[in-house]
Formats: sequence, structure tokens, C-alpha cells
Amino acid sequence: MIRDAGGGVGAAPATASESGRLALARSVAAEDNLLTTRVWVNRVWQHVFGRGLAQDPDNFGLLGRPPTHPELLDRLADRFVRVHHWSTKSLLRELILSRAFRISSRPLPASAERDPENSAWHHFPVRRLDAEDLRDAVLVASGRLDRTIGGPSVPVFLTDFMQGRGRPAESGPADGGNRRTLYLEVRRNFLNPFMLAFDFPTPFTTIGRRSSSNVPAQSLAMMNDPLLQQIASSWSDRLFYVPSSPRGRLESAWKAAFGRPPEPSELTLCEEFLADGGMLQDLLHAFFQAKEFQYVF
Repeated sequence: MIRDAGGGVGAAPATASESGRLALARSVAAEDNLLTTRVWVNRVWQHVFGRGLAQDPDNFGLLGRPPTHPELLDRLADRFVRVHHWSTKSLLRELILSRAFRISSRPLPASAERDPENSAWHHFPVRRLDAEDLRDAVLVASGRLDRTIGGPSVPVFLTDFMQGRGRPAESGPADGGNRRTLYLEVRRNFLNPFMLAFDFPTPFTTIGRRSSSNVPAQSLAMMNDPLLQQIASSWSDRLFYVPSSPRGRLESAWKAAFGRPPEPSELTLCEEFLADGGMLQDLLHAFFQAKEFQYVF
């Protein structure tokens, strides 16, 4: 059942020269079809906050849990069409500039007692970066990210352990050409081990909400993955050419990794590590392993 030309709902059989897909698309994207916009706005909210207003993004039916703030969801869905004109970027800007995004991640004791599940969004929910975001964050902090928009996908990097039928004849670069993860080729039988450690979904079916685990394999991946070791090495080489004092270089690296200047005690620890013979490359590699780098607070 799809909407007819008059805005009602009814059958619209395809003609001999049409498949019916255009009519279906017009029905799905019709201004008075708030289901489409509610589903999309809920997924964008989930992307920003880690959990949707409706916690079952794939099920807005009777079996799905109702939204915690239905009026807010309806208002955002209406604004998405009438104010943002279907622009996801514009909707993201509104959410990120909202008070809900800017509040502290530390709940007040009284609020936590009354609402332990944070259903009322009285504090920002701490969440780990997705696999793609984490890889991109490493490239951004080190200054290696290629910000070029568009272009062909980068062939998948093949380790010696990635064997099997359909294995590509040639491997792509370990660093993915410094492109955003968005542009990396995905092969179902040859998935990136680092991405899998951080709950990258297997591309066999759609997944409305990813799992988010906290397992030892993730720490091992951050310590031993050759890409991170390579990036930390090149980052340390680049810092030597920064026209500043050793302390200034450390402050610059800290800001790039954590988005804030270091506390005096944190800066002192870094300087003591280097004074005791520690390598700058190892220190930068340790930045990637910090919870503050991997999580959104």
C-alpha cells in the first residue's frame, strides 16, 4: 500500500513501463508521512547520543519500546522537513548545539537515584567511539587524515592470516591511504581485524543498533595493530619539525589527541617518561590507548 497522487493511501500499480519504485519512494518521502522522518531522526539522535529516543530503531510497531520523549521526537521530525529541508547535516548541527549534548556526563546523585537508566537524559551518556570513528580519530590526531571528498574506494589491507576463497590478488595499503574509513573497501570474507575488535558489524544484514562491548581484544588491538604503531611513529617524526620547545610540542600533541590542554600534573608525567628514556613514539601510542581518546564523555 502506498500513497496515491491525492495524498491518500491506496494501491498504485505500476504500468507496463514503470517498476513502481518511484511511486513508492514518493510515498515514503511524503511530507505528511511522519513515520519516515521519525525513524530517521531517531537514528540520527542515536548516532549523536549513543541511544535513540526510541531504543528499538528497527521496530516502531507494537513490539518496540515507546520513545521516552514522543513529543520531542515528533517535533524534531517536523523540523527535519520544514526547517532543515531533509538536511541531515543541519539536523546534526541542531542536536550538537543543544543543551542535551553539552551537559555533563557526570550525573547528580539525586538524579541518578530517581532515574538510574537516564531515561530523562539528565546527563550525557558516556559511549565509546564506533570502529570507523576511532580509526578516523587516530588519523586526525596525528595530522595524517586525507580530507579529500569522494573518489574510488581503497582496496582492503590483507594480513597474512586473511586467507580464503575470493582473496584479492593484491592488498591495499595498511593505512588505507590515510582516507576516512568511509572510503575503505569492505569485503564480507576479508574484514579488517582492527575494525572487528571494535564491534564493526558483519555486512550480511542491516543492523539498526550496534553492540558495544568492552573486551581485552580491544586493548590488544590498540597496542599491537601495525597501523597504530606506524601512525604513532610518523606523528613523532612530524612533531620534531614543529617550531616550538619540547614542552610546547607535548602540549600540541595532547591537544590534538584529547581536545584540551594538559593539566600540569599530566604534562609533568609525560616529561618524566621522556626524561627516563621513554620514546616519544611510545608516548603518542599510549595516547591512543587512553579511555579519554576512545570514549565520548
